[in-house]
Amino acid sequence: MVMESFRLDGKVALVTGASYGIGFAIAEAFAEAGAKIAFNCHSEGNLEKGLAAYREKGIDAKGYLCDVTDEAQVADMVAKIEQEVGTIDILVNNAGIIRRIPMLEMSAEEFRKVVDTDLNAPFIVSKAVIPGMIRKGHGKIINICSMMSELGRETVSAYAAAKGGLKMLTRNICSEYGEYNIQCNGIGPGYIATPQNAVLRETQPDGTKHPFDSFIVAKTPAARWGLAEDLMGPAVFLASDASNFVNGHVLYVDGGILAYIGKQP
Repeated sequence: MVMESFRLDGKVALVTGASYGIGFAIAEAFAEAGAKIAFNCHSEGNLEKGLAAYREKGIDAKGYLCDVTDEAQVADMVAKIEQEVGTIDILVNNAGIIRRIPMLEMSAEEFRKVVDTDLNAPFIVSKAVIPGMIRKGHGKIINICSMMSELGRETVSAYAAAKGGLKMLTRNICSEYGEYNIQCNGIGPGYIATPQNAVLRETQPDGTKHPFDSFIVAKTPAARWGLAEDLMGPAVFLASDASNFVNGHVLYVDGGILAYIGKQP
């Protein structure tokens, strides 16, 4: 009985920006648990690559071309999903960008672009799906936050500001819509090994590790980078009935970084 509460059979899940990486891994886990998958991409090229990747995994995912910062496009996408797949039971606000630029060198336009994608878009997409969740009498929203919801670091002022805001949006959605049996929680990934950061994990010509790789491993009690697969279980838990009384929480999947002050020199 307990294990059945983790199943997602027949549920419709929308995972934004899920053509690869963390979003793809979460969508794959949902599909394995029985959910029907919908995802969006900002570009036609990534959409086609994403659809091919799902087919390779044997997953019948529905892909939609949509800019999640555009309210009209999001409303249109949600309407199409409701018509073609069903009313959305699970939303994962995964789409996001980062710009590593020192604050004094960053333009206001660049700052706004990060906030628009990482904070405004989750607001827009959540707003579009919540009415359907209210009608169904249940819903799960998972916001992909970050350790930067809690910490600052050089060159990521916009990203940290947006992810900190996303943490509070998570709590506010819980506060406003918990009475409708809607649970809104966050996942805060640590440093996850993806193709985008592979260069930071490459062995250097002299045989040593990249300095950033050494820094992350030393700061992580697990002594390794995370894998996209490490997020699968937490995501299924927060999307399932097993988490029906968990609301407004951010689950940090970081190998222990936030609990650790670091080794003594």
